[in-house]
Amino acid sequence: MYVKDIKSGTTVSDKEPVILKELAGSAWVDGNNLLGPWVGKFCMDLAIKKAKEAGIGMVVAKGSNHFGIAGWYSLRCVEAGMIGMAFTNTSPLVVPTRGRKRTMGTNPLSMCAPAANNDQFALDMATSTCAYGKVELNDMKEIPIPKSWGSNAKGQETTSPKEVLTEGGLMPLGGTEECGGYKGYGLAVMVEILCGILGGGNFGPFVRQWKTSTEVANLGQCFIAINTEAFAPGFEGRMSTLLDTCRGLEPAEGETEVLVAGDPEKRHMEKVDKEGGVLYHKNLIRQMGELAKNLGVESMKTKEA
Repeated sequence: MYVKDIKSGTTVSDKEPVILKELAGSAWVDGNNLLGPWVGKFCMDLAIKKAKEAGIGMVVAKGSNHFGIAGWYSLRCVEAGMIGMAFTNTSPLVVPTRGRKRTMGTNPLSMCAPAANNDQFALDMATSTCAYGKVELNDMKEIPIPKSWGSNAKGQETTSPKEVLTEGGLMPLGGTEECGGYKGYGLAVMVEILCGILGGGNFGPFVRQWKTSTEVANLGQCFIAINTEAFAPGFEGRMSTLLDTCRGLEPAEGETEVLVAGDPEKRHMEKVDKEGGVLYHKNLIRQMGELAKNLGVESMKTKEA
């Protein structure tokens, strides 16, 4: 996707992000239509710098693009001993509660916090019930989707992936109104306020459609770093107490343990370290090798599993 955007000219690679307005604890940045990960790193590093000096750093950007994993930016704050938050708006794929038309993005948010002994809380979630790709996968397999994933052209809950992809859209986190979908809808709007509205980028239905490269995305993004040293001492100790309390709860019948946000990902990272790499299908490895060759860059180092 990133390569396609650069080749089509809807994303550039020869500029740098620019600070348009700046105060002690805040900044407004123009991403100059660069790749989202480059803009995001610039903004979060700036937020961390400001948090070290002012206690809190908040940086909002316009003119950005898809920035990958929201949690990656928040975890940069954890590495600095701080609380981190990252938000981005996205292409409109979600139908608001009581609505029929795709108006909001999946608008992910992330919040990570350090705890004692290198432990951490690492939340990274969309404000829709599921990812668009999951619906596409079920459609390809010709199997129904679970309830709460999507709605049809009439705005009604459906289990048909094709109806979601062709006429309807994703449902907000929670699904129907009776199941709390209005809360996911509210969270999506909150992210939109912090990103597209506050940053002056595109927002809601005015963001370009998903998988199109004929126009600039102009995404809005928000990055927040909080220096815990500016508040009550002992933050990491209390954080550990809370995490350990949750993990130590008696599991529900049929379950083996209670987890907190970030635990599954941490275990997977440990598995990858133990195995010495990430497992990819051989066809994907081949495709990525061809892409590297076409771009004139070094291919990934691989080994047989």
